[in-house]
Amino acid sequence: MNSELKQTPPYDHEQDATSSSTTNPGKIVAADSLQAEDVPTVPIDSLELVASLQPAISVHSVDMTPFPNLPAPLVGQSSEQERSLSEWLQIWWDGIRPNYLSLSLLPILLGTTLAWADTVHPQTPLGRLDLNRLVGCVVLVMLIQIGGHLTNDYYDYVHGVDTGNLFGPGGLIQQRYVKPTLVLMIGLILLGMGTTLGLVFSIGRGSLVYLLGLLAVLGAYFFSATPRPLSSMALGEITGFILFGPLLTLGACMAQTGGSFTGSAFIYSLPLGFLAMAVIHTNNIRDRETDASAQKLTLVHLIGLKVSRFIYILLICIAYGIIGILGIVHRGPHLILITFWTLPLLAVAISGIIRTKASASFHTVMRETLQIEIYFVLLLVLGLILTALIPVLSHVPAHLLPF
Repeated sequence: MNSELKQTPPYDHEQDATSSSTTNPGKIVAADSLQAEDVPTVPIDSLELVASLQPAISVHSVDMTPFPNLPAPLVGQSSEQERSLSEWLQIWWDGIRPNYLSLSLLPILLGTTLAWADTVHPQTPLGRLDLNRLVGCVVLVMLIQIGGHLTNDYYDYVHGVDTGNLFGPGGLIQQRYVKPTLVLMIGLILLGMGTTLGLVFSIGRGSLVYLLGLLAVLGAYFFSATPRPLSSMALGEITGFILFGPLLTLGACMAQTGGSFTGSAFIYSLPLGFLAMAVIHTNNIRDRETDASAQKLTLVHLIGLKVSRFIYILLICIAYGIIGILGIVHRGPHLILITFWTLPLLAVAISGIIRTKASASFHTVMRETLQIEIYFVLLLVLGLILTALIPVLSHVPAHLLPF
């Protein structure tokens, strides 16, 4: 090949290069006097390689291919039509956040117990309790809280809050399980049902009971609703204190007593309010980064992480301090001091809030605080029941007792 190229006559610069290339496009021209960049060349080895592959190259049109074959995905998510009833129930159960329902149910239990304890006498050693009103209060607060959770999830989604938070809302909207408008509609329906039921149960209980019920509904809705929600104005902790402390405790007590206000119910509701504040405050500590990205103002942003740890400990100590004072005073209900059996759990929670910095660890502390409140209230209720029963049962004739 090289010898043939050397025998090729010299290239004439005055000759039209374009005419020679068009008349004989397949001819390879080489000239020592011509610059390499002026003549497009192709390596001979490449031409030989293409020539050797040419029989194996084939071109087919895909215009008429009706069904292209695509590989199946390794992980596929089932559509809404393919989800079973049990799967939908689990999705909605997680969406209503059942772990937080104890915040509203515990005040109902405490308020009912306080009202029952005032009716324990030698003539009625087991006291008087209106079970229908107790059940009504439980259903009422569950409807309001679940409705509040769903509407809050919708407005948090609209405001861009908790969109990337793994520990935040139930995920009905964030995981695209349910349309946002459907979540809002169901939340408003539940709030409306709770309001209607509250009006029915408040008949004959006085205007104060109506006011407490109205405040409960408004607090549940406006916690995250409107462009300026309560939770975005550093009022989340205060709102939780009022709702899950005095308001629900007094409401449950007055539902049993016919609308009568009792000072003891207000005093005993304060520890529940401070514990609820601690839960919400820990929630805000956990979400401080995502809240900051969504421009949501919380108490944690105002005072900082270090002071927030101190506030958490202070809230817990106030709750236990109130019970300690009530139980230690002369002729006080000493048996309520059994609530201090929860101190080992409290030590674990305080240790966690002091040492941790990760959101997942703060989430664990929040769940521990919820657990502390559950045991705290259950033991408090037990202490109140024993305090009411023991003095009376010891003076009641045996034949008057039902057991």
